[in-house]
Amino acid sequence: MSGRDGDSSPPLLEEDVDPDPLVQFKKWFSEAHASGIAQPDAMTLATAVDEHPSARVVLLKHFDESGFVFFSNYQSQKGREIADNPNVALCFVWLELHRQVRIVGTAARIANNESDAYFVSRPRGAQIAASASPQSEILASRAELESNFARIEQEAGDPALRPSHWGGFRVVPATIEFWQGQPDRLHDRLRYRREAGNWIIERLAP
Repeated sequence: MSGRDGDSSPPLLEEDVDPDPLVQFKKWFSEAHASGIAQPDAMTLATAVDEHPSARVVLLKHFDESGFVFFSNYQSQKGREIADNPNVALCFVWLELHRQVRIVGTAARIANNESDAYFVSRPRGAQIAASASPQSEILASRAELESNFARIEQEAGDPALRPSHWGGFRVVPATIEFWQGQPDRLHDRLRYRREAGNWIIERLAP
C-alpha cells in the first residue's frame, strides 16, 4: 500500500497508541465505521500450503482479546488449507483513512456452540446456502447450484440447522501492525509483537 505524496495525517506515535493492540484495533475499527467506509469489516485472509499462497476477502464477524473471528465452509479451499497449515495472515485496508492493519497468527475452529449461535442469526437464505454450496468444488452449471438450493430449502426446517461442515475460525494474533499513510512515503508503521505474554511495540521503516 503506497499511500499519498501530498496531504498529511496526524503521525502515529508510540506514546499515542494503546499498549494493547486489540484496544488500538477497536479504536481504528470504530473510526472506520464512523467514517462511512463501505464494509470496513472486509479483510483479506491469506493461507498457504506447499509454498503456494492463496488469498481472498472474508468478513470479520467478531473480535475480542482472544482473536478475530470469521465464518466459512470447513471443506472449502481455505478451510482445507487452514487444516493443513494454521498459520495465516489478515489485512484490513481503509483507503479513505489512509490506514492498513496487518495481522499474522494462527487459525483454529471455534466451539460448536459459538458457530450455532451465529448460524441462527443469519438470514434463512444464507442458512440454506451453507448446505447448498459445495464451496470451492467444480459445478457443471449455475443450474446445479440453484437446484441444490431449492431442494434443501424444501427439506430444511425453520430455522435451518447448521451443517457440520460450516462454522467459525478464530485467528489468534502473534503480530499486529498498524500502518498510517504519510506524505513523501514516510509512512508510520507500528508493529505489536507478543513476547513472553506481553506486547512489544516496534517501529518499522516504511
